[in-house]
Amino acid sequence: MKNLLENITPTLLMGPGPSCVHPSTYHAMSKSTLGHLDPYFIEIMDGIKSGLRTAMGTENNVTVPLSGTGSAGMEAAFVNLVEKGDKVLVIVNGVFGKRMVDLSQRLGAETDELEFEWGTPVLADVVKSQLEKKDYDIVAIVHAETSTGVKNPADKVGKLIAGKALYIVDCVTSLGGMEVSLDKWGADVGYSGTQKCLSCPPGLSPITFSERAMAKIAARKTKVPNWYLDMSLLTSYWGGEKRVYHHTAPVNMMYGLYQSLHLLLEEGLENSHDRHMAAHKQLAAGLGDLGLELFVEKSARLPMLNAVTVPEGVDEAALRSRLLRDFQIEIGAGLGPLAGKIVRIGLMGHTARPENVERLLAALKCCL
Repeated sequence: MKNLLENITPTLLMGPGPSCVHPSTYHAMSKSTLGHLDPYFIEIMDGIKSGLRTAMGTENNVTVPLSGTGSAGMEAAFVNLVEKGDKVLVIVNGVFGKRMVDLSQRLGAETDELEFEWGTPVLADVVKSQLEKKDYDIVAIVHAETSTGVKNPADKVGKLIAGKALYIVDCVTSLGGMEVSLDKWGADVGYSGTQKCLSCPPGLSPITFSERAMAKIAARKTKVPNWYLDMSLLTSYWGGEKRVYHHTAPVNMMYGLYQSLHLLLEEGLENSHDRHMAAHKQLAAGLGDLGLELFVEKSARLPMLNAVTVPEGVDEAALRSRLLRDFQIEIGAGLGPLAGKIVRIGLMGHTARPENVERLLAALKCCL
């Protein structure tokens, strides 16, 4: 068999994920594999849990990385909390809100979808009006909508819920790149992915459950319908003095996450947030010089995911192809109703550096 790995060349990852990985994280992942119940690996697991609590702004005991990408985090949040007949409100303004709706409906919940125009932020006053109409068991929102580049007011929505319902927050794209304070927001479940602002390869999904959320799981009338993501089983592996085998954890991926968290906390959360914002401002100014416009209004833009309106007469697929072929730079396409109308430029984690923004802008100038 021909070894295709020999032909992989470095690509500057500036799409919606994955992001560039720090060399020290690659090095960490190349360390010798330990057994998933090895006492030293359990020390590493405990270090990961501690780092995640700091990064996610929570003191929840159940704060762990799931073996799966960010979509596994979404699935875990819903399959653990939702039972048939539960009243669920999903706040939607992009692809990933829509996926929450689909998953809630699959679980037999009485699901209401509160949708806002894609490319615009969720309006807290509209959410307030909906919450006054009906009592919900669960409310879910996407903090940073990757499909549109919009920042949603997860903090304001949390204050509106104020413990009346369980609150699920998707922070897949935001974690590490902007403030995520789940306890302060009143979130009961928050989940993310390693491949965005944490700058680790895809494969793990950090997730946290509050005591209220764990109580809901314990009081279920039916078993969690997904064995692999059942938190009542996973907590026996991730917590307690004696760890109980659940599944074989991806040990070397855990090394990568441990190192990525080490880098993030060594830099400092606020410094990381400032670095992402500086890269965003540099990109926005450079795009303006090229006559390109950002799709989202300034107050609602994400620093780490920039949606750019495709100019009239420009073939965005050809543009993305040329950037990859001639400049080894990857950017993303629009999704759903925004397909062909925008391109998505990621400034996530190790990618969010001035030299990378300069390189992209120079390449775009040549292409356009």
